[in-house]
Amino acid sequence: MILVNLLPHREAARKRKRELFFIALGIAAVVGGLICGGVYSWYQAQITGQQNKNKTLKNEITKLDEQIKDIAGLQQEIAALRARQIAVEDLQGNRNLPVYLLDELVRQLPDGVYITSMKQENQVVQLAGVAQSNERVSELLRNLGNNSPWLTKPELIEITAGSIALTPRDQRRVSNFTMRVSLKRASDQPKAPGSAVAGPPVVVRPLSAASVPAKI
Repeated sequence: MILVNLLPHREAARKRKRELFFIALGIAAVVGGLICGGVYSWYQAQITGQQNKNKTLKNEITKLDEQIKDIAGLQQEIAALRARQIAVEDLQGNRNLPVYLLDELVRQLPDGVYITSMKQENQVVQLAGVAQSNERVSELLRNLGNNSPWLTKPELIEITAGSIALTPRDQRRVSNFTMRVSLKRASDQPKAPGSAVAGPPVVVRPLSAASVPAKI
């Protein structure tokens, strides 16, 4: 006996395939959603962690900025204290400069040269005097420039010929000169441990008519 299937089996097979396709598509969508959710969650966790790190770094940077400001203030205070210390040392070292100046003038003045006036402005000393000749003035310039630890850079401003009366009948020709010389500060002197610079008592030799014959 021959059996004939009259049911629409092809449509039923297509329906089953379509159902399987939609089921597979739904499973793929769910898996994809889970994967995307996991990736999103991971990125969010990374972003949150990085934001926390950035916040921590900003807080540390703020603290460091405050510390830097404190250090800058301390450096300014240290610089001010050093400046005060240097000023005090200069004052203490420079208080004996007039003694050193007079001592050096006595030491470096050659015979036949007399200082008549002296004026100091800051570290520059202007000298005026009388010399037996121009050669004596040149010798004084050399002595001040080469032989003195406290005087430097002598400069001749003016030299003129003149005369001085020793007696009513005896007159001598002399050279009137004006020069300037720089006085070194105590801080410019080379320092040695435990050493101090001191000069002997100074004797000032004034110019007078009675004293000129002894040198001229």
